[in-house]
Amino acid sequence: MTKAASKLKIEELISRYPALSVCRDSLNDALDMLCESFRSGHKLMVCGNGGSAADAEHIVGELMKGFLLPRTIDEELYRRMREICPDEADYFRENLQGALPAVALVDQAALNTAFANDQAADLSFAQQVLGLGRAGDVLLAITTSGNSRNVLYAMQTAKVKGIGTIALTGRSGGRARTLADVSVCVPEDETYRIQEYHLPIYHMLCMALEQEFFGEE
Repeated sequence: MTKAASKLKIEELISRYPALSVCRDSLNDALDMLCESFRSGHKLMVCGNGGSAADAEHIVGELMKGFLLPRTIDEELYRRMREICPDEADYFRENLQGALPAVALVDQAALNTAFANDQAADLSFAQQVLGLGRAGDVLLAITTSGNSRNVLYAMQTAKVKGIGTIALTGRSGGRARTLADVSVCVPEDETYRIQEYHLPIYHMLCMALEQEFFGEE
């Protein structure tokens, strides 16, 4: 069960952005899905186009290293470091940080361009979901229109494989709204305004996840 301290991040977000109160339930559901997936040893995959591709990379950056809290290497891992690489163990412990496993599907330039050239450009995200995804993982699909074809294909492939899906989109939600297990539809219609809400939302989710897995009890 998601901790109260983590859920509090949602209320803090809404206090700063009152218009996002319409997203309260979907944000709670999204956080629960992500917590359950990470707690079970699974990973997050993120995709989007243009500015949303940059958002995908941003999200992964906040999850794979420290964001606001210290993420000290645990004692068991440190013990293994001392056994296997004693000369570097202290350096590793001082600098490596606990991570939540996440991958941005937009980063694979060689794969994406090869697949686009050889097969179908609009299936490049779906191909990665097919190859990387496992039941229990989560796909976070970012599309301001809710109708980005390559993102929708990735979502469909995720559902085929038993992967949870979260759509981060605009007011209408487009087709992504009906495909996703959880749809976070911000109350805006213009692309840049939708994106302006997306950033504080995913920052909040990253903060809440960090609190959940690296915060004090």
